[in-house]
Amino acid sequence: DGLTGSAWGDWALYGASPLRAFENELGVQEPVGFWDPLGFTADGDLLAFKRRRCVELTHGRICMLATMGYITPEVAGKFPGYLSPSANLKFADIPNGLAAV
Repeated sequence: DGLTGSAWGDWALYGASPLRAFENELGVQEPVGFWDPLGFTADGDLLAFKRRRCVELTHGRICMLATMGYITPEVAGKFPGYLSPSANLKFADIPNGLAAV
């Protein structure tokens, strides 16, 4: 069921669980232990687990960059000059945040 670890009872009762393969991975912490509420790792596939971990890190980094792209023009201002000289469009003409969409 994915809800295993010390917070869900005696871990010794889950001896045959494929989730035990991930109990010693980086990021597993007490009191929850390895927590997978949606059961993505129920099959115990190590390659799929490592791929999902890499994809999660990549998505997190993209989200951090997107957040900085949202905040930076508000704090530091915009580039001087033209975004498109042929269209006479300046960087300052583009609104910040959701108003740009």
